Amino acid sequence: MQAHEIDYHIYGEEMQYVEIELDPQEIVIAEAGSFMMMDNNIQMETIFGDGSGQENGLFGKLLSAGKRVLTGESLFMTAFINQNNTKSKVSFASPYPGKIIPIDLTQFNGKFICQKDAFLCAAKGVSVGIEFSKKLGRGLFGGEGFIMQKIEGDGMAFVHTGGTLAKKELAAGEILKVDTGCIVGFTKDVDYDIEFIGGIKNSIFGGEGLFYATLRGPGTVYVQSLPFSRLADRIIASAPRAGGNSRDEGSLLGGLGSMLNGDRRF
Repeated sequence: MQAHEIDYHIYGEEMQYVEIELDPQEIVIAEAGSFMMMDNNIQMETIFGDGSGQENGLFGKLLSAGKRVLTGESLFMTAFINQNNTKSKVSFASPYPGKIIPIDLTQFNGKFICQKDAFLCAAKGVSVGIEFSKKLGRGLFGGEGFIMQKIEGDGMAFVHTGGTLAKKELAAGEILKVDTGCIVGFTKDVDYDIEFIGGIKNSIFGGEGLFYATLRGPGTVYVQSLPFSRLADRIIASAPRAGGNSRDEGSLLGGLGSMLNGDRRF
């Protein structure tokens, strides 16, 4: 598997985007909806799956696309091809505040496992498939179910995280306990399982769920401080209720409290 060799630069702090520089006829693949801007000579083409099976005929295309359906993604991805005789650039943006992580698969023995919505873009030739869990507990309580994404090949790939990023290098046998939603990804040698928090008070009143993930080294683990699901839950909880009342309007001040907080909807 020979992926295209692409150059890149990541811009921004909390709302980042990655700019990919393509040589003539080089290709980058991306998730639908991540495109930001591109030079005039780059051509955009919708493809089945990740494009790594395009040369294998219809069956290869369907198999590649089917893997993406199992992870909850679209059947299609978008390929950006530099049709110019000189270098051209195309950029892709994060879908929410956080960081973009460049993953050089040659440094991770050709494989990186991540949450199913973390993948952003990659060089043509990188395969984006599925990683099944062989453990029942992880499948039932791991937050991501039996399936995570695996990125394989020898090129560059980019994944995005929410909030602040933490990178942990685990020694052999070293264990890191993480909230299941805060895992971004890890290298293939890391052993991932689910552990019950334990204790009646912790389970009922702790507010942190019943399980957390245990990751055992050796390997590299990326952890995010703000999973998108947690951000969405907070936004929904603070959204106006039926009749126009937000959560904070149940105080003694009611609507006056919202005015004092800067709410100018009325």
